[in-house]
Amino acid sequence: MTDPETTEAETTDPETTEPETTEPETTEPATTEPATTEPAASDARTLPPWWAVLLVALAVAGTAFAIGRFSAFDIAPTTPADTSAEAGFARDMQVHHAQAIDMAMTIYRKTSDGDLRTLAYDIATGQSEQKGLLYGWLVQWGLPQIGGPTMQWMSASEAGHEHGGTSDAPLTEEEARVAMGMASDAELTELADATGGAADCTFLTLMIRHHEGAIPMADAVLELGSDPQVLAVAERMKNAQQFEIDAMTSMQQRLGCTG
Repeated sequence: MTDPETTEAETTDPETTEPETTEPETTEPATTEPATTEPAASDARTLPPWWAVLLVALAVAGTAFAIGRFSAFDIAPTTPADTSAEAGFARDMQVHHAQAIDMAMTIYRKTSDGDLRTLAYDIATGQSEQKGLLYGWLVQWGLPQIGGPTMQWMSASEAGHEHGGTSDAPLTEEEARVAMGMASDAELTELADATGGAADCTFLTLMIRHHEGAIPMADAVLELGSDPQVLAVAERMKNAQQFEIDAMTSMQQRLGCTG
């Protein structure tokens, strides 16, 4: 039996026992971030910056211009007609260039003069490229490669009058070839048969005259034509052939050519 006085009470004295202090729980207020919703696929696309729009617009306009048509405004460039100066120039200059290429290749194969050989190569390659361009124009314009009488298109120009052709009395084919500075069959045979210095001098004489016949043709299309591309090419042809005339005249003097 246990003594109640000596036995420690299982219960704690309320006077000596500090009450348990329970700190109130501090709960931070929940911060709810605003919900971010992913944009719908259709809204995710944004317009390009203004400069990108401008570049695209310029590219479209440039493409339209390159093909010669602004379909948005229903505007098309003027195509040279069959009787235009541009068409006549493209046809006759092809014939003229063909003979120049033939003569240049003839002397290129036989001359021993380095400067003349270089010049002949330049004439042959340059005029071959131009001849292809002239052919392409006629195809682009939907025109035949062969048209009216040679040089008749020049009749209304100052150069045409100087060459003796008029709309009422066009030149004969032989007269036109002479006016264009073309070599005759006999002269081409002489060039083919000549050798050494004689061949060099024969070529220079024929090609200077040939170039001199081309310049009035360029002048005529510059006076009568209106197609910007044709005018630009004609101007370059004229300047190049005048430069080559000067070079060939200098060669004649160096080689001692006479006549």
